[in-house]
Amino acid sequence: MGRLVASPISFNDAAAFVRKHHRHRTPPVGHKFSIAAVDGSEVVGVVIVGRPVARGRDDGLTLEVTRLCTDGHRNACSFLYGAAARATFALGYARIGTYTLRSEPGTTLRAAGWKLIAEVTGRSWSCPSRPRRDINPIEPKFLWEAAA
Repeated sequence: MGRLVASPISFNDAAAFVRKHHRHRTPPVGHKFSIAAVDGSEVVGVVIVGRPVARGRDDGLTLEVTRLCTDGHRNACSFLYGAAARATFALGYARIGTYTLRSEPGTTLRAAGWKLIAEVTGRSWSCPSRPRRDINPIEPKFLWEAAA
């Protein structure tokens, strides 16, 4: 394993990586930007950053990591969280957030300097007026944030 380097990656290529490697999520529908972690010539992880999913957090100054996925490469997760935060701040945004399942420890986020700011109740997106099938985990989640 060599030194990780950040590289731009298209949304389609990042989504394909997520489809191949993510253990419980599908790719999001879009992004503001995506970054690949590259070791030599091999993509070992991707981070996809977009607008916050929760309307209350979509204030024009906040972005959200909507997917982070690696092939298990050592330190790739914290590397990508750090790269996403730096890119977000370089673009003039004030903060970046992400959610983890309550069952996930958040070690890589702490390593990248992110702070745990809230616990969010898990819930289904299905409602009587718009029934949906839950394909993603609906357990409680932790909200993490890095601020400029």
